[in-house]
Amino acid sequence: MGVARFVGAAALGLGLATSAGVSATRAAQVGLSGYQGAWVLEGRDCAEVYSSAGKATSFKKPVDIFAPAFIVSGNRLRTPMASCQIKSVRPAGDRQLLLLDCANAVAGNEVRVLLSSTPNGSLRRYYNDQDPTGVAYQRCSR
Repeated sequence: MGVARFVGAAALGLGLATSAGVSATRAAQVGLSGYQGAWVLEGRDCAEVYSSAGKATSFKKPVDIFAPAFIVSGNRLRTPMASCQIKSVRPAGDRQLLLLDCANAVAGNEVRVLLSSTPNGSLRRYYNDQDPTGVAYQRCSR
């Protein structure tokens, strides 16, 4: 009888943990809907950084590792040098805090990014909570 109760409790706990993970992933994706696509620092030419093949956009070869650009696709964010999983998206005042789990050829680490959407459709990335202006990025593709 004790084993049956333990197995039942374990199954319930595993089910709750799984649904909580799915909910967090779904919530992050909903929070990311306005960020999907390829982005480059405002004033830069998209064609210098990206190439497109049909609907897919990728970094132009050879990759400019210093290009101020990123691609958000689903719950992934890629830069010319790193690939990140977006773990969560949370409101932080008039901005959103993205928690990323990033890896490159040398290391992996957690990264915090503050973003906000602007009325003209661009994004602003802020370096920290006290940064009043941020840096603007324009969308190159969805």
